[in-house]
Amino acid sequence: MKFNYPKSEKLKSQTTIGLLFSEGKSVAKYPLRIVYVEDPESDIKIRMGVSVSKKYFKKAVDRNHYKRLLREAYRLNKHILNENLEKKYAMMFFYQTKEKLNFHEIQEKTVILFKKLIETEADS
Repeated sequence: MKFNYPKSEKLKSQTTIGLLFSEGKSVAKYPLRIVYVEDPESDIKIRMGVSVSKKYFKKAVDRNHYKRLLREAYRLNKHILNENLEKKYAMMFFYQTKEKLNFHEIQEKTVILFKKLIETEADS
């Protein structure tokens, strides 16, 4: 299993991001949230973007720190999604709190959130 996050897996398309916010479904496990939409045109199984709100962290250095933590948590745990989801998805990963959690807490919440996402998609 490769634990990488190559450029091809990064969500950068403005049209896909717009589609996420207009038609996407959401799953949350405080303080993390994933908004996702099926992306059948993509040749990659999962394309992921990360976001930290300026509302909660005014300084760019703080936002960048939490974006790095989110990307790392995704990179280490993306195998959970790849092994259990059949369709192709575009996703946006959000950090939504003022609380400054450490990496270990973020990683635990990420695993719980990914499992919740898999259950949600299995039900539909």
